[in-house]
Amino acid sequence: MAKVCQITGRKRMVGNNVAHSKLRTKRTFGINLKTKKFWSEEEQRFITLKVSAKGMRTIKKNGLEATVKEAQKKGYVNLV
Repeated sequence: MAKVCQITGRKRMVGNNVAHSKLRTKRTFGINLKTKKFWSEEEQRFITLKVSAKGMRTIKKNGLEATVKEAQKKGYVNLV
């Protein structure tokens, strides 16, 4: 599976390395992605998600169920 956050949909970005001589070469900026288990009080089970640090902050702020429902609506996560 690709390195994509299942909550925010963030993925790697492409940019340039810029040398002192202004010579530019391509590089990628990875995201801070972790595989993390979250306890779902609604389903009484653990849910494992590939989530970025920003996604973890979103879950902490809005709650797991509300965040997962919004991510499913946007098409980022599909749980069975």
